[in-house]
Amino acid sequence: MARSENRSATAGADGAYRPGYEVAAERILEYVVSAGLQPGARLPTEKDLADEVQMSRTVVREAVKILSAIGRLSVQKGRGIYVAEPEQPSWQTSLTTFLPADLRQVDELFEFRQHLETTAAGLAARRATPAQVKAVREAARQSTAAAQQDDIDAFTSADDAFHVGIAEAAANMFFASTVNDVRRLQRQTTAIGLAGVAGGSLLVAAEQHEAIAAAIAAGEPARAEALMTEHICMTAEQFQREIWRRVVPDSDTDS
Repeated sequence: MARSENRSATAGADGAYRPGYEVAAERILEYVVSAGLQPGARLPTEKDLADEVQMSRTVVREAVKILSAIGRLSVQKGRGIYVAEPEQPSWQTSLTTFLPADLRQVDELFEFRQHLETTAAGLAARRATPAQVKAVREAARQSTAAAQQDDIDAFTSADDAFHVGIAEAAANMFFASTVNDVRRLQRQTTAIGLAGVAGGSLLVAAEQHEAIAAAIAAGEPARAEALMTEHICMTAEQFQREIWRRVVPDSDTDS
């Protein structure tokens, strides 16, 4: 591909013209990802970066200014160009302020999980590859085996693999990363708000895993969504009852 020397516009794949700095900015971000550069990593010099993206230094300089302004790159005078440290989104603040034994926050966590994972299950039923279907079904099978042995640690590991596997099968990187973060909060609730889980409930959860996995394998999004909603709601009720019992030991949770 020949280097574009046009600083104002470059032809796109569809024949439309885009400002050269937009194309350069796009190529620089692609380079950062393909090179595996993490926040704080130094990029090549402006000249070398222009060679990498095969555009002129003038256009690359403009692109770097844009990427610096939107917080993707950091230009340090006399030192070079660096991948910027990302600003923490406001929603991620909840990861450090979450109280695992606070009933209101636990309710909010499961409310979010229900919407997030129900949608992910429906997308997985539409988009999962054969390998992803196999992984989800295997995780469900492992959760059943762990439940039958009343092995909470093994069940937790299989449960994580099951839910994260569905999020990955949704073929949307935001689902996978968010489900990972949300499940980290749930593990805090399990470790701090709960000392253990009743064996019987593990068997029910495992049966639900098997049913959800079967719906995804059959390509039935509506059924996968309905089953996931039921599964999250049951888990939420279990957590809420147990936390309430421990916070108020003499309370009658059935009243």
